[in-house]
Amino acid sequence: MDIAAYMQEVGRNARNASRQIAIADSGQKNSALLAMADALDNAREMLIAANRKDLKNGEEKGLDAALLDRLSVTDAGIDKMIEGLKQVAGLADPVGEISDLKYRPTGIQVGMMRVPLGVIGIIYESRPNVTVEAASLCLKSGNAAVLRGGSEAIHSNQAIAACVKQGLKDAGLDEAAVQIIETTDREAVGQMITMPEYVDVIVPRGGKGLIERISRDARVPVIKHLDGICHVYIDDDADADKALRVAVNAKTQRYGTCNTMETLLIAESRAAELLPALAKAYQDKGVELRGCEKTAAIITDVIAATEDDWQTEYLAPILSIKVVEDMQAAIVHINTYSSQHTESIITENYTKSREFLRAVDSSSVMVNASTRFADGFEYGLGAEIGISTDKLHARGPVGLNGLTSQKYIVLGDGHIRE
Repeated sequence: MDIAAYMQEVGRNARNASRQIAIADSGQKNSALLAMADALDNAREMLIAANRKDLKNGEEKGLDAALLDRLSVTDAGIDKMIEGLKQVAGLADPVGEISDLKYRPTGIQVGMMRVPLGVIGIIYESRPNVTVEAASLCLKSGNAAVLRGGSEAIHSNQAIAACVKQGLKDAGLDEAAVQIIETTDREAVGQMITMPEYVDVIVPRGGKGLIERISRDARVPVIKHLDGICHVYIDDDADADKALRVAVNAKTQRYGTCNTMETLLIAESRAAELLPALAKAYQDKGVELRGCEKTAAIITDVIAATEDDWQTEYLAPILSIKVVEDMQAAIVHINTYSSQHTESIITENYTKSREFLRAVDSSSVMVNASTRFADGFEYGLGAEIGISTDKLHARGPVGLNGLTSQKYIVLGDGHIRE
């Protein structure tokens, strides 16, 4: 296959389809999403058979159990894909929404209209369900999508793609509105991220290595986060019960997510009181603790924390702990080592909570709440394409609005500028 020629064709088809999808009404887009759900339901045997090929290949290549689990497609997994499509169909359509319409002294009205980005390229690993999630969110927000899944899921993704295309066809929409790259050749990724004439934005979903490569080499804007080094700070004025409940949940509710706490900071005035109970709760759940000297002086079975620990996303039952002088010291630590994902303060002091919200430079900042809430569904977005720690365009969980932009509109009645 001539990869460059193939990707140019994919790009041209996506650009053409994007113009149709951008003006499709909500009913037509929702019909396509529901038709995709029906197609998935009717193709269960085909989907599971295709997935078996990927699982067999994965086992032969020595993929570990966790990766094989993420790769697996089951009846329950298909049910979730179907439910996800129905949920996105039920979300409010942001496209065409007009806001801030105001009269100017000249008599014209000036406002903003929400519009699609155009063509969104999504590069992801392992999970075949991402194919459905990405397709549905891009379609509902009026965008064409070019999807490149991991080579380990090629058969599963192609089977899902057939259902997506069927849904588009049934709704009378261009089947090129969602294209899944048919080759596992990595050159296809290199082509996709360097085609600004056809692709408007890239969303990488995967490990840090993948995202670093995309960010480094792309000539197309990228919406991404590299890692999730999230913090909880227990303040001098924290409620003890809240501190214990939130800090334990933020670490142990799930270990392998980007919004899981990786470093616990605690005010020196409360460390002796709270750390023993916290340490027991963590150790009861099998969490390895790595702490500063002050932490080690209060609790036992703590490994000495190194400089690397403060800047590591463990994605595992490992937690670093640091005793800090006060909130200002906590803010300095967070703004030094954070990946600007999610941070939380536990305090009953209103003034401090507002200062923390202003001073901490992350995409989500919380008061008396677990970092695990940093999620599109929990934020009421319905669904998300990923988390962005960038400061331009989209920041935090990226839902339908994050996959759109705005343009100025002007309404007049024969007005001319004098």
